[in-house]
Amino acid sequence: MKNSLYRRFCAEAPADFPLFMQDWYLDAVCAGGDWNAVVLEKAGRVVAVWPYFLKKKFIWTYVAMPPLARMMGPYIVQGRRNLRKEPAMMEELMEQLPPGLAAFEQDFPYQVNNWLPFFWKGFQQSTRYSYILKINDLDKVWSHISADYRNQKIPRAQQQVAVKTGGALAEFIQIHNRSFVQKGLQAPVATDVLTRLDAALAERSRREIFMAIDQKTGAVHSVGYLAWDNQSAYLLMAGDDPKLRASGAGILLIWEMIRYTHEVLQLPVFDFLGSMVRPIERVRRQFGAVQQPYFRLRRAWSPLFRVGKVLFR
Repeated sequence: MKNSLYRRFCAEAPADFPLFMQDWYLDAVCAGGDWNAVVLEKAGRVVAVWPYFLKKKFIWTYVAMPPLARMMGPYIVQGRRNLRKEPAMMEELMEQLPPGLAAFEQDFPYQVNNWLPFFWKGFQQSTRYSYILKINDLDKVWSHISADYRNQKIPRAQQQVAVKTGGALAEFIQIHNRSFVQKGLQAPVATDVLTRLDAALAERSRREIFMAIDQKTGAVHSVGYLAWDNQSAYLLMAGDDPKLRASGAGILLIWEMIRYTHEVLQLPVFDFLGSMVRPIERVRRQFGAVQQPYFRLRRAWSPLFRVGKVLFR
């Protein structure tokens, strides 16, 4: 078990180490399984780490993505990131993964841009996209938002709702899950997981809850959950009341979250965290966000596991 060494690394992690790979973050979201990490040392110093989430189904143990952990996978410290050193280091990390895995699936952090060592080991890769905004110049960001949003949707929403911070988690969950409940679907994140994560983020002053509230009725139109690390703020979750979606409050709420990231947090990047869903992706582009590719790596070791997933759902 290398959790202790990984925890020490996290406590002094470099500035670009992702929020989602922090040990305390994984403690909060890894429900229904256990997480651990591979740690690679050179000359007594940690030069690379690889956290993973282990789940078990009947006789099979496999690596999966926990809810709300948007990135996991190998992380190499900056001084070691070059084409000459990386392949050997990636292979050393892979050799330390648990033996006998039935399957593997992870979304790698943005820092991994070479998946060739994994191809050599039989992994499959699909490129996915997040969307990010560099927000050092807020006036420039505003000018790059689509004219429809700048001149119509945002001003119209400003006349109807006010965006406030400091929202309660229980009310956030209620509004966020309302569209799923209306469709008879299960909420995408269990309340106990989100409650644990919220407590961990709040303890470290790493989150804010936004609400777009009707100025006349007090009804909550839209909600947003913002989390951040040392370099970026992340739109972790957002949702609307289906009956009030036409107000455009969700668009205004995103703009206010961008402003908050720039003016209060003073961070240079706002990360939408996707999405690959077409209607959601369009909203990201309308804000002038640019694609940030990342790798989804998969590997199925056991043919029986594929059969078992179908038979024992």
